[in-house]
Amino acid sequence: MPRRILIAKPGLDGHDRGAKVIARALRDAGNEVIYSGLFQTPEQIVETAIQEDVDAIGLSVLSGAHMTLFPRVVESLRERDIDDIVVFGGGIIPDDDIVALTEAGLAAIFTPGAPLGAITEWVDEHVPDRV
Repeated sequence: MPRRILIAKPGLDGHDRGAKVIARALRDAGNEVIYSGLFQTPEQIVETAIQEDVDAIGLSVLSGAHMTLFPRVVESLRERDIDDIVVFGGGIIPDDDIVALTEAGLAAIFTPGAPLGAITEWVDEHVPDRV
């Protein structure tokens, strides 16, 4: 059974080409991918993740709001006692922020230029298979 991965665009960032490229690459690698669309709140993303019974959430932000939005998704999952959904992110994120985001609970951060194969391999290695 394929992994289920939600790709989400939190906040007011209206640029979703990269998110769609990642969604397609993950799908082509054998995962079931749900794309939530633009302008989602962290709480809406978590609600969608629950409703869709996903194994992972991939977040994409290019607006610079990653330090607020990404940790809020992780916090919202914790508030609902959900600890089995892997959260990873990507976007234009400075190296110093990557450290803070992983400390906040994100499993990985991918920046522009990350090879699609590296992202799909990371998902294969870090998101458990469905049983």
